[in-house]
This record gives sequence, C-alpha cells and structure tokens, in this order.
Amino acid sequence: MGYPPTPHVILTVSALTAVVRSHVESAFSDIWVEGEVSNLRMPSSGHAYFTLKDATSQMRAVMFRSVGRFLRFHLKDGMCVICRGRLTVYEPKGDYQMLVDYAEPKGVGALQVAFEQLKERLAAEGLFEAARKRPLPVFPRRLGIITSPTGAAIRDIIQVAHRRWPNIELLLNPVGVQGIGAAAEIAKAIVELNELGGLDVLVVGRGGGSLEDLWAFNEEIVARAIVASRIPVVSAVGHEIDYTIVDFVADLRAPTPSAAVELILRDRSEIIARLSRYGQQAAHAIRGHLRDCRARVETERRALLDPAALVQRAMQRRDDLEMRLFRATTSRMREAVRAMDSLRQGLLLRSPIRRIEQGLAMLPQLRRRLEQRVVGTLTTWRHSLQQGAGALHTLSPLAILARGYSITRRLPEMKLLRKASEVAPGDTVQVRLSSGELVCEVRQLGEDLQPDG
Repeated sequence: MGYPPTPHVILTVSALTAVVRSHVESAFSDIWVEGEVSNLRMPSSGHAYFTLKDATSQMRAVMFRSVGRFLRFHLKDGMCVICRGRLTVYEPKGDYQMLVDYAEPKGVGALQVAFEQLKERLAAEGLFEAARKRPLPVFPRRLGIITSPTGAAIRDIIQVAHRRWPNIELLLNPVGVQGIGAAAEIAKAIVELNELGGLDVLVVGRGGGSLEDLWAFNEEIVARAIVASRIPVVSAVGHEIDYTIVDFVADLRAPTPSAAVELILRDRSEIIARLSRYGQQAAHAIRGHLRDCRARVETERRALLDPAALVQRAMQRRDDLEMRLFRATTSRMREAVRAMDSLRQGLLLRSPIRRIEQGLAMLPQLRRRLEQRVVGTLTTWRHSLQQGAGALHTLSPLAILARGYSITRRLPEMKLLRKASEVAPGDTVQVRLSSGELVCEVRQLGEDLQPDG
C-alpha cells in the first residue's frame, strides 16, 4: 500500500529569482573584489558595464554614473582593480552581478593613474610642446599671484620679490589650494587676472605636500585655464621633486614658489653692479676716445701756428703744379703734332688722287697693249672662222645638192627616204633640189625606171 505524496511549494522563476536576490544581497551587502576589467561598455547614459575576471572565473559588474563621476581615473580593459560594493541579481536574466560603489587600481593609487591618464591625453593634444610656450618679459613690473593667502608660499614669494626687486608690484588673487572646489577656484582666478589686465606674469602654486594635497593642480580645468591665458604663466607647486600637470602646461616651471620669483625677477643688486661695470667700461672708452681726439687736435694746432707759412706753402705748391701742368701740356702738344705729321704722310701715301694720276699715266700704254692683243686675237679668230666656214661649206648638204643630188621625203610625215621600197605607188613625196623643191606622185617602183615614151 502506497504513501501519499509529500506536499511541496512550487515557485515561479521570477519568485525564485527574487528569493535568491534577497539572500544574495543580505549575505554580500559589503564586499571587496579584485579582478581584471574586460568587456567594458559605456553607453550614452554614462553607466559603466564590465566584467571582472581572474584566471578561472568571471562575474558581471555595474558602476552607475553617480558613482563613476567621482573616480579620479578612467576604467580601461585590462586594468587590474579592487572594487567595493554589493552583490545583486539582475532578475530579467537571472545573472548575479556586483554593484560597484568604489574602485581603485591595484598596486597604484587612483590619483596616480588619473595623473598619468590626463598627462597622456594633454600631451597628445600638443599642450606640452615647447613651441606653444611664451618667453617671460625681461623686466616685469606687475606680478599676479594665485595661491593661498595664509600659506608659506605667499610669504616666500613676497620676501624674495622685495629682496630682488623692491619696486615690483604684487597682486594676489587668493584661492584654496587643496580640497573640493580648489581646482575651480584656481581656474577662475586665472581667468579673472587675465580679464583685469595690466599684469606681466602670473605665478600659480603652493607649498609642498602629498599627491592628494597637490591634486587641485592636476585637474584638467586648471590646465585648460593656463593654456587659454594670454599672460605667461609660471608654475610653482610643491618642492623640487614634485611634478603636477600645471608644471607641464605652464610657460615656465619653477621647482618652488621662491625659485619662481628668482626666475622671473632679476636681482636688482646684480643689475646695478652690472650697470656699474658697463658705466665704468663706457667711461674708460670715452676717456680713451677723448685722449685720441685731443692728440689729433694738438697735431692740427701745431700745423696752424703760422698761417703765413701755410699760405706760402700753398702758393709754392700752386706754382709747382702750374709748371708741371705747362710741361705736361707742351709735351702732349708736341706728341700730338708728331702724330698728325705721321698721319698726314700716311694719308698722302694712301691718297686716291696720286693713284688716279699714276693710272692716267699708264692708260696710253695699257690702251696700246690692249689694241695689239685685241687685233691679234681678232685676226686669229677670223682665220679660224674662214677655215671653219670652208669646212662647213664642204660638208653642207646644200653643196652636195649643188652637185646634182636631191633629198626626198615622204609626205605628209616628212620622213627621209633612203630606199624605193619605203614608198608605194600613189604616195606623195617632196624632192629638195639645190634650188627649190618638187612635190611628186609615185606611179611605179623599180630598180632602173625608164621614163614614159
């Protein structure tokens, strides 16, 4: 015989998840978890969603915007962090996750990480470049000081400034140099002194302290205000070993507030001593120049003791120059006359009139020689012409025709006939005689033709 089933409670998924969430939140309401950040997502809402993991496990984590805005650094994938918060269950998916209320980098303080991150970002924008930094004026008259009115820094600045340059004018814009709101006060003071105008240099700084104490000078708002300043800015934060973001963006970095004044203001006593040395050197140079001038004046004065002698020497000098000029002029004139005579003789030798006269004298002789040569040449040509004409007459067809021969051509093409076979009965021929010509019609061909009876 069987037993009845044991009664039990059936839960929905939502109900079970709510129970689990309640137990988890009660048991893990304040925990510290160490892990590596991965899968970091930051939507437009500003909340940070990421995964904390180690070598074997992982869990989801959420940091809401209201918590994240107080972090000194920015979360990045791969960063090892220590988080404080509580566990909960995200009911729609049934995932457990950690709600982070605080986080810091493992092994390095959050402030140090924030410092390095901001330094890297501003350096990438070129705000640390030496090319954008301005030189300080050589002799500033008014200094603007941004620091605490009660700290040691302002006392050191006033003491060193009055010692090095008693007449310098100092204008203090008092601010808080640490704690909440200090960075905003410092940035506002820089803007106010720029708007006030009339200042040559701004000194921004405070005495030494821990990284937390100096943090106001590592805020981005202060760095941006220094970059935007129209007045050159000198940073004077902490001790010589302390470095802040302000030191990198300022036009000049001083290791301490008192050193900042020493870099800005020249030592008045040193300037006076240098001017004194310059004055002595100038006086020495002027005295030497006066001695030289006095010596030259003395030399000229000796030369002017006897004006009559100066006039006599000048007259003698004039006469000497006049005689030298006369001799030189006479010599040049003689040379010119000789040159003209030489040119005249050469011109006469090359005169065309003389050549014409010589030509005219030779003209009869040349005419006779030409006549003799022409007559002889004509006689020779006439004899040759007669011989050629006789030979030509002998060879002339007309002479042959005169001996009873004739020339026969076939009409109308005027072809010269050498054989009887070159014509046919009925052809018309032309017969050229020694005197005149005949046009005949061929009636019969034969070797020896007899005339008709």
